[in-house]
Order: sequence, then C-alpha cells, then structure tokens
Amino acid sequence: MLRENFNDLLSFLVVAKERSFTKAAAILGISQSALSHSLRSLEERLELRLLTRTTRSVAPTEAGERLLNSLGPRFAEIERELVALGEMRDRPAGNIRISAGEHAVDSVLWPVLKSFLADYPDIHVEITVDNGLTDIVSGRYDAGIRLGEQVARDMVAVRVGPMMRMAVVGAGAYLDHKGIPATPQELQHHRCINMRLPTLGGLYAWEFEKDHRELKVRVDGQLTFNCLRQRIDAAVAGFGLAYVPDDTIRDELASGQLVRVLEAWCPYFPGYYLYYPSRKQHTTAFARFIEAIRHHQ
Repeated sequence: MLRENFNDLLSFLVVAKERSFTKAAAILGISQSALSHSLRSLEERLELRLLTRTTRSVAPTEAGERLLNSLGPRFAEIERELVALGEMRDRPAGNIRISAGEHAVDSVLWPVLKSFLADYPDIHVEITVDNGLTDIVSGRYDAGIRLGEQVARDMVAVRVGPMMRMAVVGAGAYLDHKGIPATPQELQHHRCINMRLPTLGGLYAWEFEKDHRELKVRVDGQLTFNCLRQRIDAAVAGFGLAYVPDDTIRDELASGQLVRVLEAWCPYFPGYYLYYPSRKQHTTAFARFIEAIRHHQ
C-alpha cells in the first residue's frame, strides 16, 4: 500500500468506529470537508466503496467492515508501541481514557486526578461522563468506574471507593404537607423525582432493604431527570422526594434544606470499582494511575 494511504486509512478507521464524520473530525482535529475528501480519495484508489453515507448515519460496507476488522488491531498495536517508546523517558507519559458515571467522577475520580496530574504532567486524561453501562472495550477506553454489581465478570475490578448509602430526602415544607412515609410502599402516595435510566430508557426503580428483605418501588411524580444535581435541586424546591447518594446532600441535610426519611431501609453497600479488560500490557501511565486511585480511599 502506498505511503499516502496511511493517513487516509487512519481517517477511515476513526469514521468507521465512531459512525460519524462530525465526531471523527473532532477526534482527528481536521475539518469535515477535509475528512470527506480523504475518504473519497481512499475509495477511489481502492476502487471500492468503504462507507455507506446517509444524511443521518454512516456505516461500513462489507468491504469497509473487513478493512476495519483487519487494520484496527494493527493500528492499535502501532499506537501501543509508540506509547511504550515514549515511556522510555524519565517521566511516565501518554493518554488515559476513562468512562465513569456523574457521581463516580465527582466523588472518586476527580479528587484523585487533582494530585495525580500535578505529579505526572506528561500524562493526559480524557474523562467521558456517562451514566450508562458503556462497553469500554468497543469504546476504546482504558478503564471505567462503576458500582461493583455493574461490572462484567470478565473484567479486572479494583475497589476505589468507600461503602455507599442511598438516601430518600425531601424539603421540610413538602413533608409537612404530604406526611412522612413509614415504609417504601407509601412512596406510591407521594410525588417523587424520577431518574431516567440511560441504557434501556426506563425509569429507575428505587431499591430498599431491611432485615434481609429487599424491595424495589416504582415511583411517580411531576419531574424526571437523567442527572443527579437537578434531582437534588428539585427536592430542595419542594417538588417531591428524591433518591440520591447520601454524600451528595450532606450540606442540604446540615442546613435543614432537606430532611431524610426511610433511613432504616437504606443500608450501606460496596461502592465504586475501577475496571479494565486485562492485567497485561499496561502502559506505565495507566499502571501509575491504578496505583494512585486504589490508594486514595
């Protein structure tokens, strides 16, 4: 293959994986028009169509899928070798990509990175805040951070956070008006602030446990969010009860803006885990990151 094809092949791999010219152009740092020209030139030289383009989507053709599966691992291997060469310098260097939920980033990841990045200025970290169950392998992430029950069994998992506890909270004025629920079942008579699940699109059923008895309660209310901060703000504003990690509402509880209910039904459970596909072939940068986050608890 002629040398002028290499950049075009890399452009093709990024477009085929992202299924989007817009996303691929942003990753590669070039314009969409330049990217389109590069792909057209490659297809003309190969005399094969590699991508099917519509106004809404991009997908590899049969030939494109074969090229993606064949070249993708080889380019990844080249990238790993170049990173390894860079690590022959005195200081660890390279890129780390991490997928984590909103609360995990705030409570676990960002506190670690503040000192970690200061210690290793040649390491660059990209964080994708995603409350869904992202496939870190297909997404080309080095690692993810999730609750232990959400981590696939074939992953290496390292506990990186303390025990956690959920809390049902509401504004005092709301509870004065609606009353205090004595059991989770009574939540069905309250206005509750729902959370939309990102993976399947359904509403999250609130989970409770007492005396080894587990309950899941589907609640109803005027508001539904897919993010944490707005659920807390809505509870403070009196729109109903919210179900949130208790470390996120300490200030509101201390100030009296929120009142906790059903505390006996909210036991502690194992917190967050860092997970990744394999114990082998870690870059020095990623190995240092694992060491930093596992000793931060």
